[in-house]
Amino acid sequence: MIRQISREALEKAYGEEKDADVSRRMLLVLKVRCDSMKPSHAARELRRDKSWATIWLRRFDNEGLDGLTTRPRSGRPPKVAQETLVKVRRNVSRWKSGCRVEEVRQLIRKESRVTYSERQVYRIVHGWRFRSVMPEKRFVNEASDEERALFKKGQPDS
Repeated sequence: MIRQISREALEKAYGEEKDADVSRRMLLVLKVRCDSMKPSHAARELRRDKSWATIWLRRFDNEGLDGLTTRPRSGRPPKVAQETLVKVRRNVSRWKSGCRVEEVRQLIRKESRVTYSERQVYRIVHGWRFRSVMPEKRFVNEASDEERALFKKGQPDS
Protein backbone atom coordinates (compact mmCIF):
# COMPACT_ATOMS: atom_id res chain seq x y z
CA MET A 1 0.00 0.00 0.00
CA ILE A 2 1.16 3.49 -0.84
CA ARG A 3 0.84 6.33 1.67
CA GLN A 4 -2.29 8.48 1.50
CA ILE A 5 -2.19 11.58 -0.70
CA SER A 6 -3.92 14.72 0.51
CA ARG A 7 -6.89 16.16 -1.34
CA GLU A 8 -4.95 19.38 -2.04
CA ALA A 9 -2.05 17.47 -3.61
CA LEU A 10 -4.45 15.44 -5.73
CA GLU A 11 -6.35 18.54 -6.86
CA LYS A 12 -3.09 20.29 -7.72
CA ALA A 13 -1.91 17.30 -9.77
CA TYR A 14 -5.32 17.14 -11.46
CA GLY A 15 -5.10 20.83 -12.40
CA GLU A 16 -1.60 20.48 -13.84
CA GLU A 17 -2.19 17.25 -15.77
CA LYS A 18 -2.03 17.59 -19.56
CA ASP A 19 -3.12 14.06 -20.51
CA ALA A 20 -6.94 13.85 -20.62
CA ASP A 21 -7.01 10.14 -19.78
CA VAL A 22 -4.86 10.60 -16.69
CA SER A 23 -6.86 13.60 -15.52
CA ARG A 24 -10.08 11.58 -15.85
CA ARG A 25 -8.52 8.89 -13.65
CA MET A 26 -7.49 11.53 -11.11
CA LEU A 27 -11.04 12.86 -11.10
CA LEU A 28 -12.27 9.34 -10.38
CA VAL A 29 -9.91 9.11 -7.40
CA LEU A 30 -11.02 12.53 -6.16
CA LYS A 31 -14.69 11.54 -6.31
CA VAL A 32 -14.24 8.14 -4.67
CA ARG A 33 -11.45 8.69 -2.13
CA CYS A 34 -12.08 12.34 -1.18
CA ASP A 35 -15.83 12.81 -1.75
CA SER A 36 -16.79 9.29 -0.56
CA MET A 37 -18.74 8.54 -3.74
CA LYS A 38 -19.35 4.92 -4.70
CA PRO A 39 -17.02 3.76 -7.49
CA SER A 40 -19.95 2.68 -9.67
CA HIS A 41 -21.60 6.13 -9.38
CA ALA A 42 -18.34 7.96 -10.08
CA ALA A 43 -17.70 5.72 -13.10
CA ARG A 44 -21.20 6.42 -14.41
CA GLU A 45 -20.63 10.19 -14.06
CA LEU A 46 -17.40 9.84 -16.02
CA ARG A 47 -19.21 7.74 -18.65
CA ARG A 48 -17.12 4.65 -17.92
CA ASP A 49 -18.00 1.25 -16.49
CA LYS A 50 -17.45 -0.05 -12.99
CA SER A 51 -14.61 -2.39 -13.99
CA TRP A 52 -12.64 0.59 -15.35
CA ALA A 53 -13.06 2.36 -12.00
CA THR A 54 -12.01 -0.75 -10.08
CA ILE A 55 -8.82 -1.15 -12.11
CA TRP A 56 -7.71 2.47 -11.69
CA LEU A 57 -8.62 2.70 -8.02
CA ARG A 58 -6.59 -0.45 -7.34
CA ARG A 59 -3.61 0.95 -9.26
CA PHE A 60 -3.88 4.22 -7.34
CA ASP A 61 -4.00 2.35 -4.02
CA ASN A 62 -0.92 0.30 -4.92
CA GLU A 63 1.20 2.88 -6.75
CA GLY A 64 -0.16 6.33 -5.90
CA LEU A 65 -0.34 9.03 -8.58
CA ASP A 66 2.27 7.24 -10.70
CA GLY A 67 -0.15 4.34 -11.06
CA LEU A 68 -2.63 6.55 -12.92
CA THR A 69 -0.30 7.28 -15.81
CA THR A 70 -0.56 5.32 -19.02
CA ARG A 71 2.25 2.80 -19.22
CA PRO A 72 4.16 2.36 -22.46
CA ARG A 73 3.19 -0.68 -24.49
CA SER A 74 5.77 -2.76 -26.26
CA GLY A 75 3.77 -3.43 -29.39
CA ARG A 76 4.73 -5.72 -32.19
CA PRO A 77 8.43 -5.61 -33.07
CA PRO A 78 9.17 -4.28 -36.56
CA LYS A 79 10.02 -6.76 -39.30
CA VAL A 80 12.81 -4.55 -40.63
CA ALA A 81 15.71 -3.41 -38.47
CA GLN A 82 15.91 0.31 -37.74
CA GLU A 83 19.38 0.54 -39.29
CA THR A 84 18.00 -0.78 -42.59
CA LEU A 85 15.17 1.76 -42.58
CA VAL A 86 17.67 4.56 -41.89
CA LYS A 87 19.70 3.40 -44.88
CA VAL A 88 16.58 3.31 -47.07
CA ARG A 89 15.53 6.77 -45.88
CA ARG A 90 18.97 8.16 -46.68
CA ASN A 91 18.77 6.68 -50.19
CA VAL A 92 15.26 8.00 -50.78
CA SER A 93 16.17 11.52 -49.65
CA ARG A 94 18.97 11.58 -52.25
CA TRP A 95 16.68 10.79 -55.18
CA LYS A 96 16.48 13.90 -57.28
CA SER A 97 13.21 13.02 -59.00
CA GLY A 98 11.24 12.33 -55.81
CA CYS A 99 9.75 8.94 -55.06
CA ARG A 100 6.56 6.93 -55.09
CA VAL A 101 5.47 4.55 -52.38
CA GLU A 102 5.93 1.59 -54.70
CA GLU A 103 9.56 2.57 -55.34
CA VAL A 104 10.26 2.81 -51.60
CA ARG A 105 8.50 -0.53 -51.12
CA GLN A 106 10.78 -2.18 -53.69
CA LEU A 107 13.86 -0.63 -52.08
CA ILE A 108 12.85 -1.95 -48.65
CA ARG A 109 12.25 -5.39 -50.17
CA LYS A 110 15.68 -5.27 -51.85
CA GLU A 111 17.51 -4.14 -48.69
CA SER A 112 15.77 -6.37 -46.14
CA ARG A 113 13.96 -9.12 -48.06
CA VAL A 114 10.74 -8.12 -46.27
CA THR A 115 7.64 -7.24 -48.25
CA TYR A 116 5.50 -4.53 -46.69
CA SER A 117 2.09 -3.53 -47.97
CA GLU A 118 1.79 -0.19 -49.75
CA ARG A 119 -0.17 1.14 -46.78
CA GLN A 120 2.59 0.20 -44.35
CA VAL A 121 5.24 1.78 -46.58
CA TYR A 122 3.10 4.92 -46.71
CA ARG A 123 3.04 4.97 -42.89
CA ILE A 124 6.83 4.58 -42.79
CA VAL A 125 7.36 7.37 -45.35
CA HIS A 126 4.87 9.56 -43.50
CA GLY A 127 6.83 8.92 -40.28
CA TRP A 128 9.91 10.20 -42.08
CA ARG A 129 7.90 13.40 -42.62
CA PHE A 130 8.04 13.27 -46.40
CA ARG A 131 5.04 14.76 -48.13
CA SER A 132 2.59 12.40 -49.74
CA VAL A 133 1.94 14.85 -52.58
CA MET A 134 4.74 14.84 -55.10
CA PRO A 135 5.58 17.73 -57.44
CA GLU A 136 4.53 17.55 -61.06
CA LYS A 137 6.96 15.64 -63.25
CA ARG A 138 7.84 18.71 -65.35
CA PHE A 139 9.15 20.58 -62.26
CA VAL A 140 11.15 17.75 -60.65
CA ASN A 141 14.31 18.05 -62.72
CA GLU A 142 14.38 21.84 -62.41
CA ALA A 143 14.21 21.92 -58.61
CA SER A 144 17.35 22.55 -56.57
CA ASP A 145 18.33 20.45 -53.57
CA GLU A 146 17.01 23.20 -51.26
CA GLU A 147 13.65 23.26 -53.05
CA ARG A 148 13.42 19.46 -52.81
CA ALA A 149 14.12 19.68 -49.08
CA LEU A 150 11.14 22.04 -48.75
CA PHE A 151 8.86 19.28 -50.03
CA LYS A 152 9.43 17.45 -46.78
CA LYS A 153 6.58 17.87 -44.33
CA GLY A 154 6.99 20.29 -41.50
CA GLN A 155 9.49 22.54 -43.26
CA PRO A 156 8.62 26.24 -43.06
CA ASP A 157 7.64 27.83 -46.36
CA SER A 158 10.07 30.38 -47.78
